Formats: sequence, structure tokens, C-alpha cells
Amino acid sequence: MAETVEELTVSYTDGGIETVKELDKVVLSKGAWATVIYKHQDWNRTKEEYGPDKYTIRRYQKRNGEYQQKSKFNISSAAQAEGIIAALQGWIKE
Repeated sequence: MAETVEELTVSYTDGGIETVKELDKVVLSKGAWATVIYKHQDWNRTKEEYGPDKYTIRRYQKRNGEYQQKSKFNISSAAQAEGIIAALQGWIKE
């Protein structure tokens, strides 16, 4: 388990293969509750290659000195990511 926000990751290895490869992350908030957005790729076993970029937002709660994931939101496509960006930019400008 991660004790610091910097140690948090979505990388995952199964059977010697990194099935989820973290490409980047941005820490949106720190503290007892942390929010992190990740850019990652999933391994496609059939094609034996990584798929398109994906994005996920994770919320963690620090309890007993370790962060535990409490919730997540997976952004399913670049188009959905662009829609989220556009909505937020529109609201911020209001």
C-alpha cells in the first residue's frame, strides 16, 4: 500500500506482463483525501500490444498511514475527455 500520494499508481502486472501501464499522473489534491488523474494504457493479450490511451480519476482516503482507493471514474474515450474539458471550461468562464 502507498503511504504517500507520489507512490500511488494504476500500474498493474499480471503473470509477468504489465497489463496496465501508467503513462502519466497529476495529483489534483493531497491530504487525508487525495484525488489523482492518470493517463494509462491496457495490454491487449490478443494483439499483444497496448491499446489506446485511457484516463481515470481516483479518490483515495488515508487511513492508518496508508492510502486506500475509495472511488474511481473511468473516462472511456478521448471524445468523452474532450466533452468533460469543454464542460468544465464553460462553467469556469461563467
